[in-house]
Amino acid sequence: MGYRITKIELLHELTGWNTFLRRKIHLIACGGTALTLLNIKPSTKDIDFIVPTDTEYTYLSNTLKDLGYKPVSGYGWSRSDKFVYDLFAGNRIHTTELLESPLKNNNNIPFDEYTYIYLGILNFYDLIISKIFRGTDADFEDCFMLIKTKTQEIDLNILKERFRKTASYDVSEEKVMKNLDNFLKAIKKEGLYAE
Repeated sequence: MGYRITKIELLHELTGWNTFLRRKIHLIACGGTALTLLNIKPSTKDIDFIVPTDTEYTYLSNTLKDLGYKPVSGYGWSRSDKFVYDLFAGNRIHTTELLESPLKNNNNIPFDEYTYIYLGILNFYDLIISKIFRGTDADFEDCFMLIKTKTQEIDLNILKERFRKTASYDVSEEKVMKNLDNFLKAIKKEGLYAE
């Protein structure tokens, strides 16, 4: 297994970024990064952020280039072998298009605010939806942990409705709906869900 970054290391990195920025940037943690910031996972192997505003995304990308970061994948930036920052522009995470901007009311959980960086965590519903869309075992496991930890804050009926609406705009609607069915069966078996 490759290098994993802890919450403390991640926040230290963002403090470093903040010293080089001269304009406000909104970063919304998603994927394993969100779970690490929520103390659900001890670390993450890659760092995932949505930068919802296009002009902020462009500014951050240019700043990272100036700091020696290089594009290493479709969304990834890195300046070492240690870890990759995946930066998603707009309302997208990988191939999942979210229904609304993560900056809209209640679509992110405020985490911290630096001089130039606003750091939020994607709301639980969109976080789960984006992981179930990918449908890997690791994504399902992350969703199990989130639902177990935040049972009182997640209404599975709202999740299903929001998932269906998000899936209706996706080219792989049938496939991702099958992922949802498989996930619901799995959490039902764990006693986390009753129809």
